Amino acid sequence: MLIDGELQVAAGGGRFDVVHPATEKVVGQAADGTVGDMERAVGAARRAFDTTDWARDVEFRYHCLIQLADALERHKEQLRRIVVTEVGCPVSVSRSQVDEPIDEVRHWAEHGRAFEYVADNGVHDTPMGPALRKIFYEPAGVVGAITPWNVPFYLNIAETVPALMAGNTVVLKPAQLTPWSGSELGRIVAEETDIPAGVFNVVTSNANEVGAALSADPRVDMITFTGSTATGRAILAAAAATVKKTLLELGGKSAHIVLDDADLSASLPLAAMMACVMSGQSCILPSRILLPRKRYDEGLAILETSMANFPVGDPWTPGVMQGPQISQTQREKVFGLIQSGIDSGARVVTGGSVPENLPVGYYVQPTLLADVDPNSRVAQEEIFGPVLTVTPYDTEDEAVAIANNSIYGLSGEVSGADVDRALSVARRMRTGNVTVNGRSHFGIRSPFGGIKQSGLGRRNGDEGFKEYLESKTVGMPA
Repeated sequence: MLIDGELQVAAGGGRFDVVHPATEKVVGQAADGTVGDMERAVGAARRAFDTTDWARDVEFRYHCLIQLADALERHKEQLRRIVVTEVGCPVSVSRSQVDEPIDEVRHWAEHGRAFEYVADNGVHDTPMGPALRKIFYEPAGVVGAITPWNVPFYLNIAETVPALMAGNTVVLKPAQLTPWSGSELGRIVAEETDIPAGVFNVVTSNANEVGAALSADPRVDMITFTGSTATGRAILAAAAATVKKTLLELGGKSAHIVLDDADLSASLPLAAMMACVMSGQSCILPSRILLPRKRYDEGLAILETSMANFPVGDPWTPGVMQGPQISQTQREKVFGLIQSGIDSGARVVTGGSVPENLPVGYYVQPTLLADVDPNSRVAQEEIFGPVLTVTPYDTEDEAVAIANNSIYGLSGEVSGADVDRALSVARRMRTGNVTVNGRSHFGIRSPFGGIKQSGLGRRNGDEGFKEYLESKTVGMPA
């Protein structure tokens, strides 16, 4: 772990196993941090924020983050090996998990350097005379970052680097299943950058109470978290005691509305790929396909062909695009939700079991469920597996109503030949982000986040950077 500038083992020397999901074998260990370790890390971050110039020296922060980007680039292949080993992400599709996050370090360094931290708010009349008001954007303070296992290196970067560039100090708590992506980032920071001791800390642990201690610690000013809605609720409750600022990217159950004029041969193979390429372990996955009834059989046939022939296998094999689920527990959850769909009247068009040629590893066949009741569990709960549910609809209004029938509101998609019509439907969807005809909404320069129980706040873009800042308005004689 990295605490106050020193790489160290956990208090008491505790460790826990790391398992490669493609082989089900233990491939190493990680430091099993304690609540005491977390308390020391928070103390280091608090001291670094309160007593150093990190929060005020933009040029030094820029220098350090460019150093970090260069160092990560040098270790890119090692980071790729870690991600494939921990997550089971196929090496063929690892660019988004490794290469792009490194590029984003440079983006945030440049963005933070160019950001206007002081804004002129104009002259205003007051009882004491004209007042010139200025808005100062200042770092939130100590930021606790709790990251998930599905894209660990990417989200370790996404949650901590903009926070650092904004002038905060950070304590990172990586997910239990993917500790190495965090610990390797901490090692590189300690050994190959000038980031001062205490500014960036990493505490790995297999104990839930360690993350809970970070959320509840009164010395922490802000919590940023990506993960399940259930855990997000617990973090929000823990943060409420000290009224911490919270940035939450939570679960999703996104719908893909396929309009009756859509090019099914273009949109549906892409939908199948999106369902499988990360083993379905993506919060923005449009996992509910809504097909017009008059094109239902046509659409199902295209989806069946695409999913039945999707390349699943050893993540180290070139050309494989779907690896295993992260764990046996996650695989059992996926199979349980598939069975719940069958029990509620859905039929399995393809998949639904373990691939015959992959008896070892936490693999799930790409699975297509048809005739899915939009109120059933499988249509309402986040699966996080390579599963598409398909539901027919008769009218555009009905499709929008089904899409909005969810506690979630993270993402969505619309396909249709008439782009204006598709955009009109997208505007009616109660969600934070929508892709139209495959043109993705997601990118480092565009705000991303959910509504309803899919989260609070936004990542990416100028809005995402400002999440790590507080605004201070100052009035003075004009």
